[in-house]
Amino acid sequence: MGEPRSSRRGLALVAVVVVVAGWAASRGGHGSGSAGPAKSAAPTVSSAPESSPTGRPSPTAADQDPARFAPQVARYAEKADVDPQLLMAILYNESYKPHDPAWERAWQRIKPDAAFGVANMHKAAFDQVKQGRDFAGRDWQQLPDDPALAIEAAAWYLHDLARQLPAQRSSPYPKDELLALGYNTGPGNMDAFAQGAKPGSAAQSYLDRLHANWSTAAQALHHSR
Repeated sequence: MGEPRSSRRGLALVAVVVVVAGWAASRGGHGSGSAGPAKSAAPTVSSAPESSPTGRPSPTAADQDPARFAPQVARYAEKADVDPQLLMAILYNESYKPHDPAWERAWQRIKPDAAFGVANMHKAAFDQVKQGRDFAGRDWQQLPDDPALAIEAAAWYLHDLARQLPAQRSSPYPKDELLALGYNTGPGNMDAFAQGAKPGSAAQSYLDRLHANWSTAAQALHHSR
């Protein structure tokens, strides 16, 4: 007799928990202010299991490449008046985990405050940024299924962060880097970095990945034209 279906589902969910927990432990929450200047952890690398909790094949590397979203990035970056290269580079930074609706919802059942969508946005950040916007009637739970919505929300979140940057700054970081740090660690920490606070190891790792993804982001946008 084969293994009961409920047992197989349970094992699949355990696999998701083990793998995604490794990712979550190594990344700050985006838009939540959860990774402060001094509270950081070094990133770890985990490999993905071969199948999703629904039994479907796991997303491939091509499926996860943010370059496929370049048209949406260009559109919403222009609409929100933010740098499209910054938005695209952030999507590359956020592509460290499988952005598959089944995977995201399986993890969210274990960790209710997990981030959703290709831009890894928390519910509180989404609910705040959608106020008065074209997507005000949309729900955070829709982010895993709607990459365009996730990108639009991320673009406007960067727009709002830019408005919160202090005019007088003592930081060596340029505007785009401060906005990326704000996206990763929250506006309060962004303000601290703008005033000279030193990023912790997790925030610095995020900034290092942004630098590594910067030219790749530019190429993705160029090839989409």
